[in-house]
Amino acid sequence: MSKITKDLKKKLEKMHYEIIGNHTALEICSWAKKSLRDEGVCYKEKFYGIKSHRCAQMSPAAGFCDQKCIFCWRPQEHNIGTKMNAKVDSPTEIIDGCIKAQRRKLSGFGGNEKTNPEKFKEAQDPNQWAISLTGEPTLYPKIGELISELTKRKNSTFLVTNGQHPEVLEKLAKEKNLPTQLYISLDATTAEEFKKINVPLNKNGWQRLNKTLKLLPKLDCKKVIRITVIKEYNDNSISGFAKLLKIAQPDFVEVKSYMHVGYSRNRLPKEAMPRHSEIREFSEKLVKELNNVFREPFSEKGSWKIKNEQIRSRVVLISRNE
Repeated sequence: MSKITKDLKKKLEKMHYEIIGNHTALEICSWAKKSLRDEGVCYKEKFYGIKSHRCAQMSPAAGFCDQKCIFCWRPQEHNIGTKMNAKVDSPTEIIDGCIKAQRRKLSGFGGNEKTNPEKFKEAQDPNQWAISLTGEPTLYPKIGELISELTKRKNSTFLVTNGQHPEVLEKLAKEKNLPTQLYISLDATTAEEFKKINVPLNKNGWQRLNKTLKLLPKLDCKKVIRITVIKEYNDNSISGFAKLLKIAQPDFVEVKSYMHVGYSRNRLPKEAMPRHSEIREFSEKLVKELNNVFREPFSEKGSWKIKNEQIRSRVVLISRNE
């Protein structure tokens, strides 16, 4: 059985994660809580229209990952491994368990006078699933079945992956189980940067990521490339990012600041965290570079531009005019 260790479970629960079954974790996002009190919404609601208070933030592969990214705020030092070969929980067990956990963790908001009662009622039945909380979700061998079951229940799904498993994405496409929106984390532009920033546990990690980027244009779903900018590590790699984005041809690019929180504080100094003004400047330069490299035959799809931003989250959204 692929199972979270007692030590990791203890640490995750201390971080307010709820453990479901043997290898799934769920946490109520701070933006979901703010939304319930009408104090703001997640940038994903601002950018894409999902409702923060109805979003379930979870992962079916808690503790399993094949990278040790230096900017990760999770307790990756306690990772279990890079494979989930043993028996795993079923998608139905995971989904039903997450809904129960979500309701349990939100129960206290029902007695809070600041809570919006209509939103609280809606939050009991999440309709948006962010499959990204901790670990690498594509390591869960039934990820396609999980997405399929969520789709049958009329939920939207955002799958966030490190791009180390293009074969899984190919299988999702073949079986028509692609998520509503697929996120690929892209934080490096060369093999050397990748090794330094993402610390891959696969010897051919850089090659795997590039295979995923080449696969993206063939996938029939919305695709997002997320760039986490770290000062003195990748903030001067703009032309390199533009060249890789030309290969991937995503629908959106999110440029986000590294945040000096959680376990990342053991690996990076606070000075590595860019201000929003620096993220905006990086994004403006990236847009110019993208419009240079995305000349014919891609110009008919429109030029790239900054579409939106959220200062509190230090994130900028880039997409084409279409």
